[in-house]
Amino acid sequence: MADYARNTALFILNTLDKGHKTLDRVLEEDITDKERYLSKRDRALVNALVYGVIRRRGTLDWIIDYFSNTRLNAINSNVLNILRLGLFQVIYLDKIPVSAAVNTSVEMAKSVTSPKVVGFVNAVLRSSAKYYKKVPFPDRNKNPVKALSAAKSLPEWLIKRWLDYFGLKETEALCDAVNNIPPITVRTNNLKISRDDLINKLESDVELIDYTSYSPDGIYFFKPKLPIPKIKAFKNGWFQVQDEAAQLVTYLLNPQPGETILDACAGLGGKTGHIAQMMRNKGKIVAMDKNNEKLLRHESEMKRLGISIVQTCIHDLDKPFDKNYIAEFDRILLDAPCSGLGVLRRNPDIKWLMSKKNLIHYKEKQVKFLDTLSHLVKPSGVLVYTVCSTEPEENEEVVKVFLNKHPEFVIEKKPDGFPFNARSLINKNGYLKTFPHINNMDGFFSVSLKRRKLS
Repeated sequence: MADYARNTALFILNTLDKGHKTLDRVLEEDITDKERYLSKRDRALVNALVYGVIRRRGTLDWIIDYFSNTRLNAINSNVLNILRLGLFQVIYLDKIPVSAAVNTSVEMAKSVTSPKVVGFVNAVLRSSAKYYKKVPFPDRNKNPVKALSAAKSLPEWLIKRWLDYFGLKETEALCDAVNNIPPITVRTNNLKISRDDLINKLESDVELIDYTSYSPDGIYFFKPKLPIPKIKAFKNGWFQVQDEAAQLVTYLLNPQPGETILDACAGLGGKTGHIAQMMRNKGKIVAMDKNNEKLLRHESEMKRLGISIVQTCIHDLDKPFDKNYIAEFDRILLDAPCSGLGVLRRNPDIKWLMSKKNLIHYKEKQVKFLDTLSHLVKPSGVLVYTVCSTEPEENEEVVKVFLNKHPEFVIEKKPDGFPFNARSLINKNGYLKTFPHINNMDGFFSVSLKRRKLS
């Protein structure tokens, strides 16, 4: 069935190349039927191939281009993905023999292209397998952008930005961090179980389990023996999957029992669940999203967690609220739509989908959403803005534009309720910033904005 696994991986990569869906959506919507034909081992191979090829695509393409007599942009995308899959196995998967990696790739090519192109695939892979270690890469001293792009497999426009912000050494570290496979991080549902008890319950189901460094509710681990939804602790509602950086956002919000809270872009309810925990399931949370399907899944998630204080609300923040709509919230969380460039280690396809133009688009949307929500915050209430991006356009620049327009808001530089051992992550300007290469968590930007009464 390994060949079926490879063909499934090829299907996923080809679907992504059409540009209509993210990797998450393809995995969720397009391969459910295919998965039932896969063994546990083959499912693991599909994940390794898909995520591996996407993470290392830039490096793979550099090597393929070196051995190919046809320019990359002239190679059929289906054929190019077959080459990438074969070469990835040769270079990065030690347990797969080189001959198997090459031969299965040639067989896949036979089913989709002409004998001449099959010969091309065979020739490129056999040459690459023998000599890939001798392929010259750009000189880092002469052209660090091109050199890092090829060696670390990230687009040149993003490498250039990071070099300008961080310098060469730190950019290399960041590239390595986003290319490494991250642990699975979860948040204890302390409405049902303590973190210590959850670790004890999970130990037999996973490998290398430990406490997170900053979040008081977090746990991380590797290699679960079952898919997460099939683990008993998950079925019992004892945890939600959530990166440590995302967990810290809710501590910045600091919701209290009895308050009225708005989760403005609630999605599937990761942060809503944490808000309800901190409120001890007392008060009211409005979970808002424009996607009804997400809200239906959100409601199911709250039931799994044993949370009863959430009501869902369909609304698109691109549109203004009805003029008769009056709501005053103690706290509002805006987990805004963004580029997602802070979560490349979990969603590596994003680096090939985004461009600098996208950042401007998201900045405009983020400013608009903050402006729309600002009127719903009570005096002395709090509006927390957060994005899973470390890019300035979506971070400081958004806050600057918003504060210039809304002098009634001020940054809370020493927010109450934030974990003591995580306070070092908030800089002197009051911004919570996390980075994969520094904090071993996703790249997030968050800020707490307090509404005050102007005299």
